[in-house]
Amino acid sequence: MKHYDIIIIGGGAAGFFTAINAAEMDSHAKILILERGKDVLTKVRISGGGRCNVTHAEFIPQDLVKNYPRGEKELRGPFHSFMTSDTISWFEQHGIELKIEDDGRMFPVSDSSESIINCFLQATEKLKIDTLKNQSVQNIEQVDANWNISTNKDQFSAEKILLATGSNPKVWKLLEKLGHSIENAVPSLFTFNIKDSRIKDLPGVSTYTEIKIIGQKLESEGPTLITHWGLSGPGILKLSAWGARKLHDVDYKFNIQVNWLPGHTSESILEELKELKIEHSKQQISKYAQFELPKRLWQQLVKAATIAEDTIWADLNKTQLQALSLQLTEAVFKVDGKSTFKEEFVTAGGVNLKEVNFKTFESKLLKNLYFAGEVLNIDAITGGFNFQNAWTGGYLAAQGMSSK
Repeated sequence: MKHYDIIIIGGGAAGFFTAINAAEMDSHAKILILERGKDVLTKVRISGGGRCNVTHAEFIPQDLVKNYPRGEKELRGPFHSFMTSDTISWFEQHGIELKIEDDGRMFPVSDSSESIINCFLQATEKLKIDTLKNQSVQNIEQVDANWNISTNKDQFSAEKILLATGSNPKVWKLLEKLGHSIENAVPSLFTFNIKDSRIKDLPGVSTYTEIKIIGQKLESEGPTLITHWGLSGPGILKLSAWGARKLHDVDYKFNIQVNWLPGHTSESILEELKELKIEHSKQQISKYAQFELPKRLWQQLVKAATIAEDTIWADLNKTQLQALSLQLTEAVFKVDGKSTFKEEFVTAGGVNLKEVNFKTFESKLLKNLYFAGEVLNIDAITGGFNFQNAWTGGYLAAQGMSSK
């Protein structure tokens, strides 16, 4: 049986980040990363469309935690110890400069996830951290002062272990055997499947909206993208994250109300439409989009208000004006199912947060067992926040493992 001081189970972002920091904090520590797949850092490679959305330019802990539907309370303390500014400094010290985009997302200046992958691989090689692939963990047990790990190929032992396996049901079952409780996993980031004539022919059209889920206390605002299968974009993904469990419980069948003109009500828009009727009396309504809406979307909403294509403003009656104001501010759509958001599959679920010491990310139940990343019941909206959770947890866990 091969013995190590620290074994990291999971060759993803959280696993590598923890291993590198643990090695830098304790140069004598013998560290091993076990990866079940044939390659490491696969999620890093596809993140942010292949550019790797490293973190988000939010520098106040109290504001940063608001992006975590699960983990908001628990991460407040850890973010005071290691958060966005620390992440930026860490990567700069390791040769990676980050940049901020208009929406706050942060990427490597190279615009390539390979920069991050190469950074991690070079660091593990320099620090003499062992990495083994195709090692599927079959059993974990605590024997005296050590942890014994059985994989499909080998047997290992370590004084301390860290699980950074993401949403892995097999590992969660092993943790349940050890006494931990697991919150069942449900999808967290997904788009809404909608079949509706108003958006059927508009894939690629994007605009800022306010969206409410009817019958639930769930609402958000943000850029919304019309796709071939329905609605996507940050506005939708915020709703999917915050409503992950409730929407799972209704089998992803529900109604949403879309306000295409955020900040306006049907009443205020009705008044503006009456003014447009006077100002542009002889103008064809469909021909010129109003309120800075995309033209094709405007035309579909006009059509949905039962206004013929060749109608001019002067001919609009009261009923049509009211119908158009409602289509613009209170359009109801039926959602029937979901689609995974790109390849970035994120779930709500994992190790019960009450069983973790968030000063060190060590188990409260089992000594020298640590966690980092989405193996915990922590998840975030899209935009680099899930990675920030991985960096924070990995850093504090490395500190915890190195201080004993």
